[in-house]
Amino acid sequence: MKFICEKEKLLLGLNSVTRSSIGRTTTPILEGIHLQLKNKKLTLTTNDLEVGMEYRIEDVDIRDEGEAVVDSRMFSEIIRKLPNKEIIVSLNENNILLIECEGSKYKLSTMNANEFTLLPNISVDKSISIPQKVLKDMIKRTAFAVSTDENRPIFTGCLFDVTGSLLNIVAVDGFRLAQRVAPVFTEQKEFKAIVPGKYLSEVAKNLLDVDELVKIGISKNQALFEINDCKIVTRLLEGDFLDYGNVIPKEKETRIKIDKSNLQDAIERAAIFSISSSEKEKKYPIKIYINVDCIVVSCTSQAGDAKEEVAVEMEGKELEIGFNPKYLLDALKAIEDDEVYLDFGSNISPCVIRSTAEDKYTYMVLPVRLKE
Repeated sequence: MKFICEKEKLLLGLNSVTRSSIGRTTTPILEGIHLQLKNKKLTLTTNDLEVGMEYRIEDVDIRDEGEAVVDSRMFSEIIRKLPNKEIIVSLNENNILLIECEGSKYKLSTMNANEFTLLPNISVDKSISIPQKVLKDMIKRTAFAVSTDENRPIFTGCLFDVTGSLLNIVAVDGFRLAQRVAPVFTEQKEFKAIVPGKYLSEVAKNLLDVDELVKIGISKNQALFEINDCKIVTRLLEGDFLDYGNVIPKEKETRIKIDKSNLQDAIERAAIFSISSSEKEKKYPIKIYINVDCIVVSCTSQAGDAKEEVAVEMEGKELEIGFNPKYLLDALKAIEDDEVYLDFGSNISPCVIRSTAEDKYTYMVLPVRLKE
């Protein structure tokens, strides 16, 4: 096996298939990267049996076909630090991978390529296509709200719900909900699928801010994302997701319209007192008092107290309500528009946050009970 490739092209492929974080495993080959020279192209593959990624490079000078598996992190780091020149990669008779670039020479041990599990050929039942920049934005603005509680595995994923010509991506963790909706090019019938949130970051890093389409295919228990020269296969989560359409309140007693940056800044400053270092990281809620022309954001702990006033436009009743500041801040950071609506029922019902400019984002945050 031998090929010559520009560093930039090889590194692009490696960045596409190398996991952002590789967990410890007793099976080293699951941390390996499979290099295959066949049919005039180089194919790079990683697969830990939970998520698999494949990248094809066609503009490669192939001298001898073949395959090898090497440690993914080690190989990527070597390539990343080499000069921006042509790199020669070959496999010698002792199954040692040789990497050469100008005056640099490296040798890497390889693993048995026959033990590596390549990506499966998925029989897609349903599929859609959507612009890459749209899907990237949808993941960015929802995946932060997935649960990290493995005791409720269904909520560690994002729901992909295709209805008519719209894709809804929804994330829930029991305390908040994030929803983003966008039009798609529907090629087959409607579907629902739950993709693990931790693997959507791998999808997002391969998406560009372009109008070129990404194809999402769904089989019985797997999802396939086809992005230019890259394929990503991930398992799906099984179970019933939250009926989000009936959870988001449709009625409101109080609505405020507020400058998003001013509200975000006020909460960030007040939240300084939310965590007390003197009480073993005890967390205090922030309190929001809503009246006719302003809201008062406050937080009191043993360390001291904070009080912020922000001008608003209000409809409905005055209200006092408490929140975990992190959940409000995460939602506000996910909205780029200048102004937002915050809709409230009572001081024990969810707050719904929406952009004033469009309806494609919806965030819901549960309050915390305030001590009398």
